[in-house]
Amino acid sequence: MNPNLERLHPYPFEKLAKLKAGISVPEHLAAISLGIGEPKHPSPAFVKDVIADNLDKLANYPTTKGTDELRQAIAEWATRRFDLAPESLDPNRHVVPVNGTREAIFALVQAVTDASKPASIVSPNPFYQIYEGAAFLAGATPVYLPCDGSNGFIPDFDSVPESVWESCQILFLCSPGNPSGAVIPRDTLAKVIELADRHDFLIASDECYSELYPDEATPPEGLLQTCGAIGRHDFKRCIVFHSLSKRSNLPGLRSGFVAGDADVLAGYLKYRTYHGCAMPIHNQLASIAAWNDEAHVLENRAAYRAKFEAVVPILREVMKVDFPDAGFYLWPETPIDDETFARELSAQQNVHVLPGRYLSRTVNGHNPGENRVRMALVAPLEECVEAARRIVEFVKGFEQ
Repeated sequence: MNPNLERLHPYPFEKLAKLKAGISVPEHLAAISLGIGEPKHPSPAFVKDVIADNLDKLANYPTTKGTDELRQAIAEWATRRFDLAPESLDPNRHVVPVNGTREAIFALVQAVTDASKPASIVSPNPFYQIYEGAAFLAGATPVYLPCDGSNGFIPDFDSVPESVWESCQILFLCSPGNPSGAVIPRDTLAKVIELADRHDFLIASDECYSELYPDEATPPEGLLQTCGAIGRHDFKRCIVFHSLSKRSNLPGLRSGFVAGDADVLAGYLKYRTYHGCAMPIHNQLASIAAWNDEAHVLENRAAYRAKFEAVVPILREVMKVDFPDAGFYLWPETPIDDETFARELSAQQNVHVLPGRYLSRTVNGHNPGENRVRMALVAPLEECVEAARRIVEFVKGFEQ
């Protein structure tokens, strides 16, 4: 077996299941899960119709590169959304459709990492665990940049030692952040691009929550958008990941895309051709429909906005919690340690959240996820409000 498999940490939800093993939940209270970031809003009916109308495509092998029509729809969407120069994002060179960004992130690290020399994969901390697992299995060393309240939950890139950048082959960004929802501003993204040029590493920006934001007038900046703003129309050393999972409530469609540096994507596509991960044609057709429609996304944002506006004031009665810049998570501080909070909240109120330390690593004695929990406001509004009220009751009971 690949010895690097032994380096993998248990996934956060494995840890959560172990934490809650043996507890008894109150039977008179219905379970409310805020732990897993799985969208629960209805999937668009027109997308399901496209799939149903094209099931005959099951008889056709799809190509790894996807159809011309899908890449064109993606390029047009990204150009509109991120105000790119017309035709700067070439659908034939700058776009690769993928079966969800989870496998796409993993595959990129395998394709890009050169383990024949010192190789670091740098990521925020807390982080999406695929960044770390992909690094281990590529023979690289993860390096974690703390993201806590003192720096607005964005890495302090100025404090990173030169030695880290010298061995860095990929820098992962997550904006909007998981779990904080923090959005990296343009000037910071421009600074990171300059660092990538100076030290010759790839920036991989995970932007899967970019379409869930509170203010319609100020959508989050994307890495390619910063490229366009500074005249970097070839997107050199810059790669972004986008998905229909959160934007369109289609996690089961497993549809997203990778876009950016054409030279990187050429090698990435070669890797994926051998990896065997082409998107089924009926899913491609459904994806085209989803990328071409914004009305359902507006409704989606409105639904999340209503939940945040209802839940945050309730929780603030007993917890320190802020509205996120974007995304669908809350990242509140806990009055007791996060593991005890999550376990006892399940046991007493049948409300389930994820301990923050399960999303981060301890570095130099500091774990930026400790004494925080991640709450995903994915349940219906009424359930989210009920969960918030139960959390208030739980905390007040603990304080008495």
